[in-house]
Amino acid sequence: MSLGDEHEASGGYAGTGQTRTRLPDTGADPYGTPRRPRSSRSLVTVVGVVVLLIAAIAFANRGGGDSSSSDDAATKPDTTATAPSGQRPVQSKSAAGIPSGFAQDQEGAESAAANYAVALGSAEMFSKAKRDTILQAIIAPSRVAEFEATLDRAYTPEFNKNVGLNEDGSTPRGYTFVSRTSPIGTKVTEASQESATVEVWCSGLLGLAGENSTTPVTNSWFTITMKLEWTGGDWKIVTHSQKDGPAPVPGDDRASSADEMAKAVEEYGGFSYAR
Repeated sequence: MSLGDEHEASGGYAGTGQTRTRLPDTGADPYGTPRRPRSSRSLVTVVGVVVLLIAAIAFANRGGGDSSSSDDAATKPDTTATAPSGQRPVQSKSAAGIPSGFAQDQEGAESAAANYAVALGSAEMFSKAKRDTILQAIIAPSRVAEFEATLDRAYTPEFNKNVGLNEDGSTPRGYTFVSRTSPIGTKVTEASQESATVEVWCSGLLGLAGENSTTPVTNSWFTITMKLEWTGGDWKIVTHSQKDGPAPVPGDDRASSADEMAKAVEEYGGFSYAR
């Protein structure tokens, strides 16, 4: 649901062969909720779980010459908050394959939040055993039991059917299940040595790739907010919520066939965002 997918060249998150990168890094339930295509999103909204989704969005070409000036440059927003730090990315990872060992500073909190968004929006969240492993790795110890209970109530047989899976959460024969999240940027709204609130702007994919799929892979855009606390030598999630957008204007890309989409998901690993 919409609580990730991606991660290291050495095996990647959840064995997906994902690649580590130095990318920069509500009416919502405090636990967060997986996002779904519009057809089943109402259920997701009710249960309040996070599942996150990605797609390449092309913008129409903007006409006209270069109208920038020194005044324009002076008013451009500062993007250094999500620029690479120049420091080595964290080298350690949790049992779930999620990067860990983030710095106890604002940048470390941003990096942790981006990686956690990816994990919470992954296909692995649909497996009870894998979901619990993810939660143990990224949720504050005092809140793990609450998150587990909330998500167990959310990932029901009916919910699985709504996203195209079998009732037990397995993928129907001949299909490829896609649930992948990609952070676009991060912003810290509150920070101290022991806590931080981070917003992560994301895009993601969700659906079932395959011939005659009634829940094809779709994309959506959303912003998730995580309150983190420093515990056990790392940042951990205390609360999680999400809201729609900001969403760009869709481009005129031709939708890929089910086979093309399934092949892409199988061949391209996701990213980790540790820095």
